Amino acid sequence: MRIGWPRQVFAQVLVAQLLITTGVLLLLTGLFLQPLRTQLDDQAEHQALAVAQTTAADPDIADGLLTTGPDPDGPVQRQAERTRRATGALYVVVMDRRGIRWSHTDTASVGRRVSTDPSVPLHGHVVLEIDRGTLGTSARAKVPLHDGAGAVIGAVSVGIAYDSVQESLLAALPGLLRYAGAALAVGAGAALLVARILRKRTHGVSVADIAALLSEREAMLHAVREGVIALDGNERVRLVNDEAARLLALGDDAEGQDLKAVLPPGHSRDVLTGHVTGRDLLTVRENRVLIANRMPTPDGGSVVTLRDRTEVELLGRELDSIKGLLDALRAQDHEHANRLHTVLGFLDLDMAGRARSYVAGLTRARRASAGEIAERVRMPMVSALLVGKSAIASERGVALRLSDRTHLPTGLIDARDIVTVLGNLIDNALDVVGDGRSARPAIEVEVFVEGGTVVARVSDNGPGVPVDLRDAVFEEGWSTKESPAHRGRGLGLAMVRSLAERYGGAARVTARAGGGAVFTVTLPDIAQRSAVPAHPVLAGEPS
Repeated sequence: MRIGWPRQVFAQVLVAQLLITTGVLLLLTGLFLQPLRTQLDDQAEHQALAVAQTTAADPDIADGLLTTGPDPDGPVQRQAERTRRATGALYVVVMDRRGIRWSHTDTASVGRRVSTDPSVPLHGHVVLEIDRGTLGTSARAKVPLHDGAGAVIGAVSVGIAYDSVQESLLAALPGLLRYAGAALAVGAGAALLVARILRKRTHGVSVADIAALLSEREAMLHAVREGVIALDGNERVRLVNDEAARLLALGDDAEGQDLKAVLPPGHSRDVLTGHVTGRDLLTVRENRVLIANRMPTPDGGSVVTLRDRTEVELLGRELDSIKGLLDALRAQDHEHANRLHTVLGFLDLDMAGRARSYVAGLTRARRASAGEIAERVRMPMVSALLVGKSAIASERGVALRLSDRTHLPTGLIDARDIVTVLGNLIDNALDVVGDGRSARPAIEVEVFVEGGTVVARVSDNGPGVPVDLRDAVFEEGWSTKESPAHRGRGLGLAMVRSLAERYGGAARVTARAGGGAVFTVTLPDIAQRSAVPAHPVLAGEPS
């Protein structure tokens, strides 16, 4: 069976930690043993030095060296042997100035020259060394031997068996190994605990699988058409894909920053942070209608998915417009039937001239209304909107007129934004006054340019907006009516305010003299801007 490097992350970490722990312990053991061995060598050398100095200080040794010859049974040999046995030394050798031994553990060596150079101690110096001699390796000390007058007459060499030093070192090893084993066991236990935690966190996948998963995740996040943004427990942006950055208008450096630093206060930020809860939450960001769903993560963070519903809202509003046009056509069909009956009556009474005048008057009235709008509003897209809204208002029994101040010249860069503002405000007013509660429902539209700023104002004679709700009506999701199945409500006025703020303007509502509400939107410098980002036209969101 072939044994290879494990694939799972936790197993790799466990093996690596065990190898590191074992290596560190071996290194520390070696680093500890080397000073210990040096210390034991030093102790053995100084022990030999103490015995040598004691022997050299014995006057009987100096007298015997001066008065007798080298004899295995002489006084120097006997005294040296007594000292050796008393101290446990390997040998005690006394030599004269010629290097001839006067004592030795092997009596046959008495009278012979020493095997090592005696010149250093014979010149009055001390020698400490670990060396191999005729009796094996020993910790050796050599000291000069003086007579009563202080002259060097010889030397004393004492050796401590090096086996005793090794025995001391080996005696210290069991305790050291016990400590090392205990440390290794603790390290292995800690490594096993870390590996188990890592196994739980990584679900037992391998390093290669993790790398592949990361690559696949990056590719998937940047390929999907939905926006994905992940936040940690401190509301810091942990991940954001390209679509989410586009939908939320985030910069390239959004990752790693606090959400408060990259997204201004508002409903969108409340949805991302979980202050507003629910499924398929609607929010508006930079004139885009988004659907957000938030999923908390086990670490206290969250993942939010975003879908662009701008086109769906546009289709929904177009559907509402088509339904309104169908209702208007039904009413017109009924009205045309009445007018045809009137013409038929004139013809039956042989009043052809009266019938001709009646039809001409109806035609002139309609042409005069459309012509007045086109004359005062020179932007075709905006004038077409007003003509269409005027027809719908007329069929619903609402009088829609332009104020005397209305005048909108050509040359404005983005007519679609003006259409968005006026369409939403007029639809909002139609819903308010067209419910049948007003005796003579009326809407007045005023749009003009003042100092490079477009001012759009729509007033109605409905019930008005209470003072405490004048800010709330511009919030996302605020509405007094039930949402239809195909789209949400409470977005139109929020989009109007968002668009105005994008231009540096404002949207506000005040009370109308005589009752009702006045919605005013300002779009500063719209006539001079040449690079205003275009957005889909979303017109008609009642409050």
